[in-house]
Parts: sequence; structure tokens; C-alpha cells
Amino acid sequence: MIKKTLEELTIADDFMLGAVMSDPQSCKPLIEYILNVKINKIEYPELQKEIDKNYRSKSVRLDVYVEDDKNTVYDIEIQTTNKRNLAKRMRYYQGMIDLNIIDKGEDYSSLKKSFVIFICTYDPFGKDSYIYTFKNRCDEENSLVLNDGAVKMVLNAKGTKGNISEELRHILDYIAGGIPKGEYAKGLDAAVEDIKKSKKWGLEYMTLLMRDKENEKLGKYAGKISALKKIRNVVGNETLIEIFDGKKEVLDRVIFYIDTHPDWDDEEIADAVINDEE
Repeated sequence: MIKKTLEELTIADDFMLGAVMSDPQSCKPLIEYILNVKINKIEYPELQKEIDKNYRSKSVRLDVYVEDDKNTVYDIEIQTTNKRNLAKRMRYYQGMIDLNIIDKGEDYSSLKKSFVIFICTYDPFGKDSYIYTFKNRCDEENSLVLNDGAVKMVLNAKGTKGNISEELRHILDYIAGGIPKGEYAKGLDAAVEDIKKSKKWGLEYMTLLMRDKENEKLGKYAGKISALKKIRNVVGNETLIEIFDGKKEVLDRVIFYIDTHPDWDDEEIADAVINDEE
């Protein structure tokens, strides 16, 4: 749940990173600095809407998702806390992107080359490197790479080892909370300040806060419904009512949807109950 005000956000907050990177003039150079490549242009496909539709509250919000003119996709995420699940999160993001890129029945060769890039304000591997790049490589033959087109990169904003450009060092230092140095990092800082003053982004942020609050409620209800299903036939009605904070009318609606829609999962039932309350 987001608790900061818009004015308190920094480039290391996912909403602010996404807002700044919604401008190609900010986003394209960042990818170029990270990968040390030249990109002609980037586009912003409507992938997030498909993810929200297909995954509902189980979805994750992509911070930055763009494509270039060479059929390559880039997902850039910011990570400020070490939840020790970075590898599994990167796997999930990769799978989610691939499933939404390829249409049902379409040949797998249509999958695009992809880079899932996590920028961390801590060192997730403890090796002090600026960049960790992962490809699917054969254990028995280290020179053999699977060449599935999927690359995962982790940038460590606190790193000291590795051959990266001075501009990228400035970028990582700024993301880690340092004073912006270098032309690009100073430009990012100026963009952050502009977004904080923007009515458009202020409304967008408030909408996001409301959505997160709704998803939090949906998750709590789904958890209670899951618990109800497990004990429904072994405890009395008073105990079941307590699960829903003493609200018998809520319990009645939950039981109604469980009985009339046995094919619905916990979140679908929770969503229906919440809609009845509104």
C-alpha cells in the first residue's frame, strides 16, 4: 500500500519512475546507458491493461514497459527493499510478459527478445558489482547459451565493481539517493520536480492510491472467504459471522455466491460481495 504523498516520492519510487519514463526522451537514454546500445525509437504498448484484465488483483504493476523498433521489449523495475525473492519475481515478470505478447495458437517464434531489468538500491547478491546479467546457460557446457531471447539484468545502485560509463554511475548514484550529477541525472531530477507540480500526475497518483486500497480490501475479503470455506461445516454460525467482523449480511452474501457459483474462486466471490456493498 502506497503511503507517501506525491511530493515525497523520489525517482526510486515505482510510480515516479514510471511517470518519468513515460517520456521517451527520458526512457530511451536510460535503456541506452544500461545496455550500451543505440536505439532509434521506443513505443509504449498497452500491455498493462491486458495484465490487469487477465490477472485481476494477482497482477503486478509494471513500472516501465516499452518496445523498440527492432522487436525488442524492455521491462524496467525499481526495487528498494530486499525481500529475498528477486529471482522468482523476475521469473514471474518474464512469464507474464511472454504470455501477453503471444496470441493463443501463435507460433513461439513470434516471441520477442526481452530484457527484464531490475534497478536495486541495494546489492541483492553481495558481490559489489554494478550490473549482474543472466542468460540461460548450460551447466555442462558453459559456452553454450540457450538463445531463447530472454535476458535478465540486475543493476546495483550501491555497486563499485564493473566497467560502466560515468553517466550510468551518476544515474545509479542519483537513484540511490545521491545528488544528481551529469546531464542525464540532472534531467531526471528536473522531470521528478515537474511531475510533483503536475495536476495530471497528481490525479493519476490519487487514482492509483484508490486502486491499491480497493485491491487491499479485495485481498482481505478473499482471505476471509478462503478461511470460511475450510471451517464452514465444522463451526457454528456465530463463529462464521466473526470472520466478517460481525456483519451477518456480508456472511450471507458470501455464502450465497459460494453456493450459486461453485466455479468462482475466492477473489471472484470477494469482488461480487464488495460490489454489493457499494
